[in-house]
Amino acid sequence: MSRRPFLQLALGAATLPLASIGVGAETLARPVTMIVPFAAGGPTDVLARILAEYMRGTLGHPVIIENVTGASGTVAGLRAARATPDGTTITIGHWGTHCLNGAIYQLQYDVREFAPIALIASGPQLIIGRPDLPAKDLKELIGWLKANGGKATAGTAGPGSGAHVAGVFFQQLTGANFSFVPYRGAGPALNDLMAGHIDIMFDQASNSLPQVKSGTVKAFAVTQSSRLASAAEIPTVDEAGLRGLYIAYWHGIWAPKGTPADVVSILSNAVISALAEPAVRQRFAELGQEIPPPDRQGPDALRSHQAAEVEKWWPIVKSANIKAE
Repeated sequence: MSRRPFLQLALGAATLPLASIGVGAETLARPVTMIVPFAAGGPTDVLARILAEYMRGTLGHPVIIENVTGASGTVAGLRAARATPDGTTITIGHWGTHCLNGAIYQLQYDVREFAPIALIASGPQLIIGRPDLPAKDLKELIGWLKANGGKATAGTAGPGSGAHVAGVFFQQLTGANFSFVPYRGAGPALNDLMAGHIDIMFDQASNSLPQVKSGTVKAFAVTQSSRLASAAEIPTVDEAGLRGLYIAYWHGIWAPKGTPADVVSILSNAVISALAEPAVRQRFAELGQEIPPPDRQGPDALRSHQAAEVEKWWPIVKSANIKAE
């Protein structure tokens, strides 16, 4: 094998002492495949492609995107879990794939046992409604939902999806009652919301911000404690009167369990270097994604964040008896 690609890789990993790069890292002289658990063009796929473009500069070779769809990301999860743990296969995932799925599905792998590489971004959900919904703010929306109990509807991307779990959490906090309408994805649900066929939706900000800005859906609140830089006009749930409804579609990148630590370090450096690029930061911001500070991007940060999310959300999912269908 030529040593030149490996030397380029080692030089690109500027934060690592050369002596710390072991023989296992030589496999990264080959292209890296990043498994994306959803279809091309979706929010997760867009983030993956932005990162892959800039990771190439550090690694010295392409990062190839492979879209592996099905069963809310569990098909991709199994594919990633069974991949050779040498750094040539990694996967991007989020709150749903690497937290909720572990409580909803009977998996052939453990979502907590992947080797964490980097925590890359966090994007809240928006509480949105059809354009002609009579409620003017979140308090009025809650009142309207309670007054229309049994008739109001909320679109989801299917049982156990982030939109579904968020709706269950909302019901627990407010006492509102509404029916969930499952769709094959967030896109079709959003289309029906715009058309007025359903009443509300809990959607990723990156997915529905364009519709909010165009006025085809109403936004009532953002599910975090600070306003979005890209949509500062939307109040937080705290400001809107529902303190504590914090829900974020955080994204991370993992390698298969057993991937050598030196390989994980090189991959993590490539991701973190990409996140520092002004162009990447701008594109993420436009998608409603907030990049964590550098000290909260590495493998340990992702491991801790995922563990905290599992501790918070698994009891909510299990108490609501949410099952995959």
